Amino acid sequence: MTQTLARPSRTVGQHLRDWRTRRRLSQLHFALDAGISQRHLSFIESGRATPSRDMILRLADRLGVPLRERNAMVVAAGFAPVYPERPIGEPALKAARQAITSILKGHEPCPALAVDRHWHLVEANAGVGRLLALVKDPALLEPPVNVLRLALHPDGLAGAIINLAGWRHHVLERLRVQVEVTGDPELEALRAELAALPAPRSPDPDAVPHFGDVAATLRLRTPAGELSFITTVTVFGTPVDVTVSELALELFFPADDVTLDRLRALTP
Repeated sequence: MTQTLARPSRTVGQHLRDWRTRRRLSQLHFALDAGISQRHLSFIESGRATPSRDMILRLADRLGVPLRERNAMVVAAGFAPVYPERPIGEPALKAARQAITSILKGHEPCPALAVDRHWHLVEANAGVGRLLALVKDPALLEPPVNVLRLALHPDGLAGAIINLAGWRHHVLERLRVQVEVTGDPELEALRAELAALPAPRSPDPDAVPHFGDVAATLRLRTPAGELSFITTVTVFGTPVDVTVSELALELFFPADDVTLDRLRALTP
């Protein structure tokens, strides 16, 4: 049986021009940075010249293009995808899965979770499980669980977030930057959806919360008392798989000793 491959909707030149524009680089600036002539770059973007696979990857690397989009660029030029994309459950990604589980488990009793590029929950530790008891609508916990929707939805965790206006600002700004960097339309749609959710009528005292001007804080009202967290996001250092490159681990750290004591008290 013969399989006909769909023709890419955009040329490699269009991909490059879009990413260069997204990075706010002129042709001259980018050509100098990439070590090629402006004329050569202009010919590539206009379709008058077809770059080699190595040249495409070189230019994509200089632009910081995500691996998924690098594959799209080389396919648009008629080459096979360079980076594999495998489900997280595949044996080839066993080491990555073990690393994720080890980090999340080792972070207990503090909450920690892993998400994919669209903020869908991949894995979470017991600390997150205890916080999910605050969610009002069980439908929000049905897979795939979007952790940002879960955080800002009125029937999710929003009712338990003391500094909701500030945390909402933090989440939407994080998404805005992510959309700008990746150009992902699904993330853009998610940001629009979350921005349309009910928000506090007036800013609370922590409208843009910071912990010592170092990190945003999340303050939660729970049956055990108020819990206050700062967060950090971890990604794999040098991924060569599309799936792994799009995974992120978010770790929640106690912002004060009271929170740490209360988390320890909740641990069986």
